[in-house]
Amino acid sequence: MRAVIQRVSSASVTVGSKNTGAIASGLLVFLGIHRDDGTQEIKWMSDKIRNLRIFEDNEGKMNRSLIDTGGAMLVISQFTLYGDCRKGRRPGYSAAAPPEQANALYEQFITHVTASGIETASGKFQAHMEVSLVNDGPVTLLLDSNKIF
Repeated sequence: MRAVIQRVSSASVTVGSKNTGAIASGLLVFLGIHRDDGTQEIKWMSDKIRNLRIFEDNEGKMNRSLIDTGGAMLVISQFTLYGDCRKGRRPGYSAAAPPEQANALYEQFITHVTASGIETASGKFQAHMEVSLVNDGPVTLLLDSNKIF
């Protein structure tokens, strides 16, 4: 499982003309599901993201987590995080989970985050989405459940 995490002042996602999710201060998470991912990766990734100390404390140091700040999370499915661009000019996506599996795990991820008490919004799986955000910092991090980076 891979994630691109951005600390935001606000973020929203629209499908067509319909707003499907919006948050104020918190984290925008682009989530990619690997074909070998399962419940263990969901738990690890959601716990890691919720507890990342990337929000400033009273002294201006990044020392507070999403849990500490009471912020929200906007989760967007992003299979292209498993795009392999090493050969040719067209990325290969063979490492990404097939849509049915990816959707189930994406929904489980959202459920796990929500159950932990975090206000959670999301995009629409397999839809063409427009994501708007105000990156706060900017702070952008990459996570991989296999700890590749």
